[in-house]
Amino acid sequence: MRIICGANKGKKITPDSRLALRPTTDFAKEGLFNILSSRYDISSFDVLDLFSGTGSISYEFASRGCRAVHAVEIEPRHVAFIRNTARKQEFDQIRVIRNDAFHFLSICKVQYDIVFADPPYDMHNIEKYQI
Repeated sequence: MRIICGANKGKKITPDSRLALRPTTDFAKEGLFNILSSRYDISSFDVLDLFSGTGSISYEFASRGCRAVHAVEIEPRHVAFIRNTARKQEFDQIRVIRNDAFHFLSICKVQYDIVFADPPYDMHNIEKYQI
């Protein structure tokens, strides 16, 4: 996994093999950020990254200069990985929140410019939630 653009472009991030994750592919990240960058100056944005997993999307937003990036992840090992990686990459604007994404949405009072949600593909009963 690598950061594809911005101040930390090209930096490699290697998730611990014990993490049960499927990081967003570089191809998918490039497509997403090409669309966003062609329409918006995201450097002034506040971003919410739900189901953060490895934090890959959060790192991309931070590398591109977003003002604040809140990464919500429930799994403690994933939270620790995101925090450590954000510290190593000097992404001071990333705040990792250990919480269930749906619960966080029910209590959150912050308004975000972008909300990115990539739930696990095998998440059971996701259709019962309405966001």
